[in-house]
This record gives sequence, structure tokens and C-alpha cells, in this order.
Amino acid sequence: MRGRLLLGLLTLTLLSVTLAPQIAGGPLLASEQAAAPPSFDIIIRNGRVLDGTGNPWYRADIGIRGDRIAVVGRIDNARASTILDARDRYVTPGFIDVHSHAGPGLATRALQHGQPVLAQGITTVLVNPDGGGPVTIAEQRRTYETQGIGLNAGLFVPHGSIRQAVMGMSDHDPTAADLAKMVEMTRQGMDAGGVGLSSGLYYAPGSYSKTAEVVAMAKATAPFGGVYSSHIRDEADYSIGVVAAVDEVITVAEQAGVVGVVSHMKALGPASWGLSKTLVANIEAARSRGVQVFADQYPYEASGTGIVGALIPRSAQVGGREAMMRRITGELRAEVRAEVKTNIARRGGAGTLMISRYRPDPSLEGQRLDAIAARNGVEPEEMALRLLEKGDASLVSFNMSEDDIELIMRQPWTMTCTDGDLVPMGEGKPHPRAYGAFPRKLERYVRDRHVVGIADAIRSMTSLPASLYGLKDRGQIRAGAFADILIFDLAQVDDMATYENPHQLAAGFSDILVNGQWARRDGTFTTTLAGRVVVPDRR
Repeated sequence: MRGRLLLGLLTLTLLSVTLAPQIAGGPLLASEQAAAPPSFDIIIRNGRVLDGTGNPWYRADIGIRGDRIAVVGRIDNARASTILDARDRYVTPGFIDVHSHAGPGLATRALQHGQPVLAQGITTVLVNPDGGGPVTIAEQRRTYETQGIGLNAGLFVPHGSIRQAVMGMSDHDPTAADLAKMVEMTRQGMDAGGVGLSSGLYYAPGSYSKTAEVVAMAKATAPFGGVYSSHIRDEADYSIGVVAAVDEVITVAEQAGVVGVVSHMKALGPASWGLSKTLVANIEAARSRGVQVFADQYPYEASGTGIVGALIPRSAQVGGREAMMRRITGELRAEVRAEVKTNIARRGGAGTLMISRYRPDPSLEGQRLDAIAARNGVEPEEMALRLLEKGDASLVSFNMSEDDIELIMRQPWTMTCTDGDLVPMGEGKPHPRAYGAFPRKLERYVRDRHVVGIADAIRSMTSLPASLYGLKDRGQIRAGAFADILIFDLAQVDDMATYENPHQLAAGFSDILVNGQWARRDGTFTTTLAGRVVVPDRR
């Protein structure tokens, strides 16, 4: 009896196992019982993956779901809405521009897609550099998030704007109450998502601040894992000299307990050429004792600023533009003109200064200051003041040596930037870096001159800035990272923009993903606004 019972139970068990698929949903074929093939939104096949870490390229497929990379490796028998054959091109993370003036442009409907920036392969910009930009980071963030932007944006808290909001264009030291307010505004900016504190100690009113003031404000970023990025007090020999100015960044980083970045690092003007060796040695010495110091750089021999920034002494700017113009047109004109003459010489002479934008007379754009002065029968310093009386002029200043550029670029702690504006196509003759900085580095210094290898160059544009600024899950090709991705053939990369004809989009970056959505596909921009405000996460 007991044996027959056990046999019956065994028979029922086997029968239930056999019928289980049919009970669940009817009879299934053996092939249908196998696991369904994986499904992705996008698959990128046959690419040379440069993952952003500095590793050499390797072949892999990339599967993307939503805004993230799901798989990096071999993907067989998978389905996807879009399958792109990279055809042996490089597949890299989207580039991160750590010093960008694209912020105001992105806040407008006309430029919110950021096409001149995207065309360089840049998918993330850090805006409000040089201590400028909105004081209220929360409002700037809301503008971008409400309106939409075509690429990601991180927001610096601007030292100079905060100082001006509290103290105007005063050259005095802040009172204890002033400094407390400036520190609190810095903290609020970081709490709203700021990536760090930017300063422009070369420009007024930042130039009126002393190191202790900057240290106090930088300390307010420390609890947020802050970064201090500085357009240093002197890039040449205007005041304290470029060596002492870089040392000041080291001091701020060390005393405030934050990361220090020498922004668009250079040795400006013939008198400073060759000092990059000292700058590199001093940064290395600081790093060897545990101070986190880095740099960023745009790959051009010319800088860009305005007549006021390049030529007018800071003492003349105290009190703002109206006060400055009273000095220039009044009894101090001869004194100011003499200092302008000295500053022109510092930059290598009037022949090195090209007018890039001048709204009172656009016909002067693209012309050199020496030629304009000669045509008007006056000295260059007098011509500069006459131009300024009608409105500030933007300048492109040819003042750097290739040896310095290359030495700075080779350092493993140097990132890449544009220092470029985002302006309407055809408006003025802006510095070509606004259209071509990142492709220029790849074309000229990687492909043609072999100054740096491609894996190191990509690292300087991706994982290094992402890790430094706490942009979690960006700057790398790996599972779980955001799908900011470029696909390009290095042989086709071309910066296109020139000093004479800057309004030309870069070539070569025909396929660009921002947060898993196509910003550019097969050379055609989309209307997608997939960009986000990126907030540091340094945990």
C-alpha cells in the first residue's frame, strides 16, 4: 500500500513538471523556452573604445538603455531600436569643457542647443569662470532646467560677482561683515549645486581682493568637496608675475583644504616665455607634499580678452566704468595712456592685438591695433583709448610660445578647455577657440605633432575633469555611466575655425549622444534638448 502511494505521488510530480509551461501559457517550443535576447535602445558596434581613463583603445560593443550605458563588451543576438556600426572609428566619452563662457548663450532660446560647442565633441560645460556670472546659482539652474539645454552644464560660484554684489567696484578690503556675507553667498551657491569657486584675480574687482579673502571663500566650498579654479592674478609681468600668481593658487588650495586649478594656464608675453618650466616645477613640488593642484589649457598661441582687461590699469577701474571714463577723458589721461603703452609692450606690441569685436564700428573687426592707429595718425595707446571712449573692444592677443604650450599640455594634471563664448554665427570675429579648441588639440597636437598620445588627450578631456569636479558617472565608457558618447575618425577631425574666419563648425564629430539621446546623428544636429545641470557628487 505504502509503495503504491509513493509511486502515485512521483507520477503526479512528473506530470506537473511536464505540464508547467502549458499551464502558464500554453505549449512552448524548445527555442521559445530559451532566454529572450537582450534588448537595448542603442547598440554601437565595431568601435575602438577609448574609455577615458588613459587606457589604450580596445574593441567592444556598447549597449545603451535610457540615459545610461548598460553593457560594454561583446553583444551578440541582441535587439535595439538603433544599431550603429562605428566602422572602426573611435568611441569615447563626451568631452568636458572645464572653462566655458557659454553660460549666457545657453540661457537664450536662440543658442540653447549649443551647436558650436557640441560640434567640438563637448557634451558638458562648466560655466561662470573667471569669477563672473550670476550670483544666484539656484536661479541660473532653474533657467536651464525650465527652458532646456542641448548639453550638460555645471555652474561655478563666481568670486568676482559676489564681491561686486557686496562691495561694488571698491578696491578696499572687506569688513568682517562684508566677508561673512561673501562667505555665506559662496556656501549658498555650493548648496544649490555649484561645482566650485571661480575667481578672476586678474580682472577688477577680483584684482582688488587679497589672498586671505579668497581663502575664506574657498573654505566655504570645502564641505562640498570644493574646487577653486582661478584666472590667476597675473599671467605675465603686470603685477606680481606669473610665477607668484600660480603660487597663490597653491596657497589657496593648501590653506582652504580644496583642489586648486590654474585656469587656462599660460606664460603670456615675450618676457614670460620659458617660465612654464618653473610653473610646472612648482606645481609638481606642491603635489609632492599633498596639495591637489591641477591646470586647464586651450591649445592656441593667442589669448582673448578686452581692451579694458588687457590694457587699462586696475587703478583706473575703481568705482566702475563711469569713474574709469572720467579718469581716461580727464586730467589722468596722460598717466593712463602711459600705462596702456607699457601694457601693449607686455603683450608683444600693437601688431599682436587684433580687434575681434567692436560694436561701435564692426568694420574694425579683424584688424590689428597698429594698422588702425597708423591710419588715424596716432600712437597705438592713444588709439586704444579712443576706441574705448565709444565702447569696449574685444581683442585677440598673439602672445604665447609653442614650447610653453606643449610643456603645459604634456602634464598629466592638465585638462582641456575652450575659454570660449557662445555667440550667434557671424557676430564679430571671436577667438576661434569658441569653435575649435578640442578638435585643434586632437588634430594638431595628437595626430600631426604627436605632442601627446590620443589616450592621454582623451583622458584630459573626460575622466580627469569628471573625477576632479565630482561629476559622478560621467567622463568614462563603462557600464552604469551616463551615455555621453562621441564617435569619430581621428583622420577627419578638423578645427576649421581660423582667426580670420572663426565662425566655422568643427568637423569630424558626426555622431554625438547626450544622456543617451542623439544630439547629432550622421552629421545632422537634432532638436533634442537632452542636457542637464550636473551637480557634484564627491562621495
